[in-house]
Amino acid sequence: MRFGHRDGQLIHLGYCTNVHPAEDLPGILDQLDTYASAVRAHLDDEPVGLGLWLAAPVAAALDVDRGACRKLRRELAARGLEVVTLNGFPYRSFHAPVVKHAVYQPDWSSPKRLKYTLHLAAVLAELLPDDAVRGSVSTLPLGWRKPWGPAKSDAASRMLDLLTTGLAEVADRTGRPVRVGFEPEPGCVVETTAQAVESLSGVDTEWIGICLDLAHLACAWEDPAQAVERLAAGGLPVVKVQVSAALEVADPVAAAAALEKYAEPRFLHQTRDASGHAWDDLDQALAGEHPGPWRVHYHMPVHQRPIAPLTTTVPVLRDALDVLLGGDTAHCDHLDVETYTWDVLPDRPPTPDELAAGIAAELAFTRDELHARGLAPATGPGLRVTS
Repeated sequence: MRFGHRDGQLIHLGYCTNVHPAEDLPGILDQLDTYASAVRAHLDDEPVGLGLWLAAPVAAALDVDRGACRKLRRELAARGLEVVTLNGFPYRSFHAPVVKHAVYQPDWSSPKRLKYTLHLAAVLAELLPDDAVRGSVSTLPLGWRKPWGPAKSDAASRMLDLLTTGLAEVADRTGRPVRVGFEPEPGCVVETTAQAVESLSGVDTEWIGICLDLAHLACAWEDPAQAVERLAAGGLPVVKVQVSAALEVADPVAAAAALEKYAEPRFLHQTRDASGHAWDDLDQALAGEHPGPWRVHYHMPVHQRPIAPLTTTVPVLRDALDVLLGGDTAHCDHLDVETYTWDVLPDRPPTPDELAAGIAAELAFTRDELHARGLAPATGPGLRVTS
């Protein structure tokens, strides 16, 4: 989905396909038909954006086989779909029975993470629409905080230098620039925008910036206006925004029965209270009787309310959109709705038709929020864009 901002920038909105488990090219093509085309049919909107998740093996294979890459682009276009951003956070096996801390491996001290990210950048350069200003790849915030010491930090610095060089080479070879956004997340080396400024000081911001996940921002209890101002003062661009909402509860002791339904075994659900208490997973928080309010890193469908008396951090999402896109200048041009938890929500998993309808409803909700901030629909090429 495309929107024109008042400053002339073309704003792209899509949904992240890490909600789907496919990890090879045939599976990815199948998910286009099963889900993405159905989402587009619900919205009656062309094109619909996808924030593709490509597991490491398929990213490597596509980088080597440019014919397969061009085929993927043709298949996307034939279905009225486009890709300007990739999710490079999960390396592979994101829908294994238990993911938890494994999602942070390999971290940015490893050459495997560098190689994966550069494969993604090269593939994305081939997939970009002709009129896209650039592409973006989101990645993990260096790694999980334990174990992380001077040796890992030094290795990560070397990887980031090589990342900059590699991204410049991709742009020179293809003529299509791709930037990488590091995504602050509770429990990681980079949890907050302040830590992002500190940890990424000195990087080449032509190629490297921040992916601002709005559920993570809320779970860190950051004020959106202050966060965006802090990043700007530190010279870090917002490369990508993940439109997401976390669980929130005013009184977790009284709401324990409802919260327990969200303590599931696949994903990590970091929990934070307003005073700074932190737990690495929801079940750890529930083991005590600590007062709230709490925010829980559990991506909720942005258009839905959870089990009462729980609520979500949609107010933070709205405040962030005000700051990022509600003014005279757009501070980001790539937006991705990222709710990967549909299959682990309480009760039964959705059917394919229900999932497509739910994703379409999330995109419609976000579209309406963008319209409310003065962004106009832009369905074709020719809109003036800025670099």
